[in-house]
Amino acid sequence: MSAPVSTERRILTTQEFEAVTRSHYPQICRLDRPGLIDLVKTVREYRDKAQAVSRQRRREMRGKVEPRGAGAAKDPEGLGRKKEVFAAALKRLNREISRQEDLARPRSQGEISREALAQRRQSMMNHRPAPGRTADEGMRAIPSARRRMVIDPRKVGSISQATKNAQARRDG
Repeated sequence: MSAPVSTERRILTTQEFEAVTRSHYPQICRLDRPGLIDLVKTVREYRDKAQAVSRQRRREMRGKVEPRGAGAAKDPEGLGRKKEVFAAALKRLNREISRQEDLARPRSQGEISREALAQRRQSMMNHRPAPGRTADEGMRAIPSARRRMVIDPRKVGSISQATKNAQARRDG
């Protein structure tokens, strides 16, 4: 996760902060390729210096080498944060350089064809909303809202038998 600008301002020196500030969004888009490459070199030097000092302090704390300064070695925690800030700036700068290279590079015929095919498929898609319930593959039964007449199943046979008997009497 990148550090907020206020943290960058607190951790870095004035020159380092100016270099890192130029790697943030609005300013980075205004830089041309040679300016970006110079800034990458500068930020990389700052990062390498912080890395070397951090490594030296860790060695001093472990007792591998004699302390370089007058006092005892301090914890290199702040230098670790500095390295993280410089690494994030380098990542932004490298991404911007590759973006500019991609814009300058002519597109291949395959890329153009794939884009055209994607556009054609997009235009062929139906952009209308769904029509709702239709008789496409057969309508679904809609239950009736009317009350069902329930006839006792025992009466069904007796009524048809009564009809047969009445017909037989008429026939004779």
